[in-house]
Amino acid sequence: MHIEKIVDFAQTNSATEHYRPAPEKVLKGDPAQSVRNHFGSPCGQFNAGIWEGAVGQWTVNYSEHEYCEILAGVSVLRDQDGNAKTLRAGDRFVIPAGFSGTWEVLEACRKVYVIFEQAQA
Repeated sequence: MHIEKIVDFAQTNSATEHYRPAPEKVLKGDPAQSVRNHFGSPCGQFNAGIWEGAVGQWTVNYSEHEYCEILAGVSVLRDQDGNAKTLRAGDRFVIPAGFSGTWEVLEACRKVYVIFEQAQA
């Protein structure tokens, strides 16, 4: 494999996908979101890129494992019991598959994501 196969996020010109959570998942605000997926593995189980979200709150149910690094903004991640973790620029963390709760953006948020979705048996 050649060095040209290395994916440099700063030099990748990936298409931006704009979307919103399904209406039944939105709890408050108008959380418009965008994603630039800079890398997707051939098997489709591994992806990495940049995500951005506007102020709002919605429910989340993770079937994938996700590593996140907050680049800008402030968000609050809550589990189903209401326990909360505030996420700010510089925070790095993993959300394991099976996590359910809410994601709330308090200040427009930007993050690097790395997702692994285990193949269904």
